[in-house]
Amino acid sequence: MSESRASVLFVCVHNAGRSQMAAGFVHALSGGAVEVRSAGSMPAEQINPAAVEAMAEVGVDLRGQQPKVLTEEAVQGSDVVITMGCGDACPYYPGKRYEDWQLDDPAGQGVEAVRAIRDEIRRRVEELLTSLDVTPAATSAH
Repeated sequence: MSESRASVLFVCVHNAGRSQMAAGFVHALSGGAVEVRSAGSMPAEQINPAAVEAMAEVGVDLRGQQPKVLTEEAVQGSDVVITMGCGDACPYYPGKRYEDWQLDDPAGQGVEAVRAIRDEIRRRVEELLTSLDVTPAATSAH
């Protein structure tokens, strides 16, 4: 757990869309005030290209990101654990601030559908940052 700033872990099954978009928004909107990680219980081999495209439209670059495996170290190093629509595939971590964000899975969907998911993730990330006493920064998203 970081003493100087809050730490958030986003967990989904494939770590290829939802959690990567959420982590990208936390990084962009917190201006580095929040440490952020994302991981998957069964990570995919690459980030969903539609998620990469949708995030690029709002100035968040996910091109260099790779899906990561969920580890106990990542969980223990986080103040907040947010699972993202993965049900029983994502474990619950007692003692952590825990949220479950039910979101559509962007896997296999076109960029139009992914934009709607992206916008909902951004809204939730802004609420999360506010709850962490971090004022979300402006980005190119409208």
